[in-house]
Amino acid sequence: MKRTPSLIAAFLLAVLAWFLFQYTRADLETAEIDDELRKSAPGQFVKTSGGFVHYQWGGPENGRIVVLVHGFSVPYYLWTETFEMLADAGFRVLRYDLFGRGLSDRPGVKYDSGLFDKQLVELLDALHVQGKVDLAGASMGGPIIAEFACRHPERVRSLAFFDPGYSHGRTAPWKLRMPLLGEYIMAVDIAPGLPESQKNDFDHPDRFPEWPDRFRPQMRFKGFRAAILSTLRNYFAEDWSKSFACAGQGTAPVLLVWGKDDRDVPFETNREVRAAIPRAQFLAVDDAGHVPFLEHPEIVHPAFVQFLRAH
Repeated sequence: MKRTPSLIAAFLLAVLAWFLFQYTRADLETAEIDDELRKSAPGQFVKTSGGFVHYQWGGPENGRIVVLVHGFSVPYYLWTETFEMLADAGFRVLRYDLFGRGLSDRPGVKYDSGLFDKQLVELLDALHVQGKVDLAGASMGGPIIAEFACRHPERVRSLAFFDPGYSHGRTAPWKLRMPLLGEYIMAVDIAPGLPESQKNDFDHPDRFPEWPDRFRPQMRFKGFRAAILSTLRNYFAEDWSKSFACAGQGTAPVLLVWGKDDRDVPFETNREVRAAIPRAQFLAVDDAGHVPFLEHPEIVHPAFVQFLRAH
């Protein structure tokens, strides 16, 4: 009986060692985004109060400014085809990585609507963008630009939503909300599956075989998992419907595009968004999932340009 405490202690140490081994094996975050990396990286960087923001300009310098905001985890390469199309059409296009994604910094703060709004405000200010801009948001970028339009209507000319995230607040599972346990689950379970999970955005993932590999490089920079987890804990818990309702009270023209086979934000959700913003021009795209501008650019891109030129 006297050996029982020792056996229990040995067992607990063995369990702890196993968990640490699993965590270490899954931990891909071995690199820093530093000045040396920024010198050789594509695009440009600008310092804001939250850290460096990675961005890229395209199109003529005197063109009308269109800002592209990506979603939850795929950084600004999500917009490559749309970015190039708009630039060729004569627009001045700006795309950037949200904090915690791509090559933007991963500040150790709460990832919520306030952070993303402040990032966009300070980015535009740092780049000396004055006057109104056209905003386009995909997935989680949707509520981000809706909130921006709500807080800064004087800076918005038009809004384009592509399969926007829309909810009345989603509390993260209790396991993810628990300190340490959430970080462990993110490291060994959720994060490793993120690259392959990007295939779910497509109706025909076989047409985009390189998509998971394009996602992986950002995962090696320290702070990626923490940013994703904080977004789940904080920003996803907010009521995004309020941002859309507020944007709906404005006067900026709105385009709403949705893939009919979207599995991330079901197509039927468009009814709630259209109810919140009745003036929205709506385009439903057949044979497309969560990213219709990638699966059917021949339909979406002309409609987007026509919308911009009409306003």
